[in-house]
Amino acid sequence: MIRANPQASPAADKGWAGHPRGLSTLFFTEMWERFSYYGIRPLLVLFMTAALADGGFGFVRSEAAAIVGIYAACVYLASLPGGWIADRWLGLRRAIWYGGVLIALGHLSIALSAVFAKPAFFMGLVFIVFGTGLLKPNISAIVGELYPEGGSRRDAGFSIFYMGINLGALIAPLITGFLGEKVGWHYGFGAAGVGMVFGLITFRARQAGTLGTMGLEPSGTPEQQRKIKRILAVGVGLIFTLILAAMLGLFRIDPVYIAERMSVVMLAMTLCYFGYLFFFGGLTADEKKRVGVIVVLFLFATIFWSAFEQAPTSLNLFARDYTNRALFGWEVPTLWLQSANSFFVITLAPVFAAIWVTLGKRGKDLSSPGKFAVGLFMAGLGFLLMVPAANAVIQGGGAVRVSAWWLIGSYFLQTLGELSLSPVGLSSMTKLAPRAFVGQMMGVWFTAAALGNLIAGLVGGHVDPSKLDQMPQLFQQTSFFLFGAMVVLLLLVIPIRKMMQDSSLGGGTH
Repeated sequence: MIRANPQASPAADKGWAGHPRGLSTLFFTEMWERFSYYGIRPLLVLFMTAALADGGFGFVRSEAAAIVGIYAACVYLASLPGGWIADRWLGLRRAIWYGGVLIALGHLSIALSAVFAKPAFFMGLVFIVFGTGLLKPNISAIVGELYPEGGSRRDAGFSIFYMGINLGALIAPLITGFLGEKVGWHYGFGAAGVGMVFGLITFRARQAGTLGTMGLEPSGTPEQQRKIKRILAVGVGLIFTLILAAMLGLFRIDPVYIAERMSVVMLAMTLCYFGYLFFFGGLTADEKKRVGVIVVLFLFATIFWSAFEQAPTSLNLFARDYTNRALFGWEVPTLWLQSANSFFVITLAPVFAAIWVTLGKRGKDLSSPGKFAVGLFMAGLGFLLMVPAANAVIQGGGAVRVSAWWLIGSYFLQTLGELSLSPVGLSSMTKLAPRAFVGQMMGVWFTAAALGNLIAGLVGGHVDPSKLDQMPQLFQQTSFFLFGAMVVLLLLVIPIRKMMQDSSLGGGTH
């Protein structure tokens, strides 16, 4: 175990490539947590749609894709109460530890569904949602505490941390895909859980020596902590009561119906929240203009994620059923193609950072809506590329498998879109948000991703051998929807710039 000088502040330590040693602890903990998440997410739809004879649940594709969408959306939404619980009751460090334990237990439960079937499977998903909600927002918060001075060194620290996320996402499908598809589904699920255990061991062994007292003390008063415990007990009890009732057959859960209603409710609640801010939030005229820009970015980010997050559903099913994955006489596991996005992010993120810096120095940097428009356009191209591939499958009557380069090319273009939009969106939220609402605006940003996952899950089940004609329509409609959104956003760039001219941010990049 590496221990920093007990007299030195962890924030002042520069013992890990010029950064605090605590960053290495958080880097590897988060890497293994993302390994576990991205190791099972694309495996879920393949497992649930596999026939009973092949060890799966035999679900129809629309239901399986909707379940994946609900699961991913809940993971994002759980970050909101997870941050609140850590701040007021557990403290950041204990929240990370307990979150990791719940995630590991969730994977164990899913792995044991080979014996205990559906109850263990869905209970495992619930544990992972709870655990990720406790771990993910709070580990990022401690990364920020390592750099109290802010500035470029803090940005560089987060960039390194982000690389850890993508490293886990790159490696995970290679291991869980091979084990899940070639050996047995539950070996893949179990391997993802082992990854989380590695993360827990890393965090437990290194936290005291590298993080000092950071994140140990919650900010809540004893009364606030008692209130949180009561609310949490009621909420968790209600959730498990509903799950138990469903398992006993007292009512049937329709995942497609739930995903549709969740989408409507989440969008309505977010828009109501924006309305509350405008009329009752005590905002200045300048802050209202900035929140107006956030509303625009939120809506178009939701559109982008609703397409991009089809990777574990519609595109994953296309990879399994209609893609030639033969390599030197051996069929590559379907999930291996899921690593393409993370590979492209790791290799291209520095390129995009250099492009934005160079444009900024020349006074030609795009505004945030302009970069969002680029992201929508690239994602649209990615789905348009899949149209001829889907048509080739139809012409072959479903018996033809197309080259994997179609999917790899699509993932490449979508990654260009992600790098144009995702980091810019995070930065924009912190720049545009009124000072008193920064944390809540980050929650709004995650809500856009949650909504996108729900919508992607609803449309992702349409890649079906019994409905071949729907495939090119799905990809074409997705691309045209993205292109249409891009055009609308470009038309809004000038009005947004005019609206911001009198703002404290001016009319430049924002």
